[in-house]
Amino acid sequence: MLIRFLIVALAILNLGVALWWMVPRPAPAVMPEPAEAGVATLELVPMEASVAAVLPPAAPAVAAPAPEPAAAGAPVETEKAVTAAGPAAAVPERCASFGPFDSRENAQSALTVLGKDVLRSRLREVPPKTATSYRVLIPPAASREEAQAMVKRIVEAGFSDYFIIAQGEDANAVALGQYRNREGAERRLSALTAAGFPARIVDNGAGAAAVWWLDAAHAGTVSAAGLQKRSGAAQHQSLDCARLR
Repeated sequence: MLIRFLIVALAILNLGVALWWMVPRPAPAVMPEPAEAGVATLELVPMEASVAAVLPPAAPAVAAPAPEPAAAGAPVETEKAVTAAGPAAAVPERCASFGPFDSRENAQSALTVLGKDVLRSRLREVPPKTATSYRVLIPPAASREEAQAMVKRIVEAGFSDYFIIAQGEDANAVALGQYRNREGAERRLSALTAAGFPARIVDNGAGAAAVWWLDAAHAGTVSAAGLQKRSGAAQHQSLDCARLR
């Protein structure tokens, strides 16, 4: 009986201790430590109060003016992007020579006719061409029979190297040799004239006189053929614009 009593008493004691731990109790008061004399104490303030103390007071908000209503029927302007105006694109330039003109005056008149279509220009003289060879001949006869009669006389006089020209502006003329230099042609001419034949020297490939050309730079929007027609030139030739600067 004693042992059973002790066991029951021990169980009741344990139950009482457990109930005592389960009952809430106030936290023990913390005693402040005594401050030293002459030393300021540190006090904590709320976060909102500290921020408000540091920042300056905010300026009052100003309301933006409301846009005025557009009048009835007035066009509504929209925002447009502004772009800087760049330099105008350069007009392409082309160059050509127009001619030939038989005088400087005629070339100058052609330039005047073309007017503002010509951006810049120059007048260029081309001297007569140098002969590449020389022929000695007797002028054309009235007919083929007369030309053959002239040949008979030439043979009887002891000359050779001849032939009758059959066509062209010298048809029925009698050619008496072709020479690379004028000295040889003049010797042949002297012998024929001494024998009584009306011979003469013809320069092959030589120009009759100097001619003039109009070198001009024009806008690419104008055709060289159109300028040629307006100027009255017989032809036009392409020209490197660098040669006209």
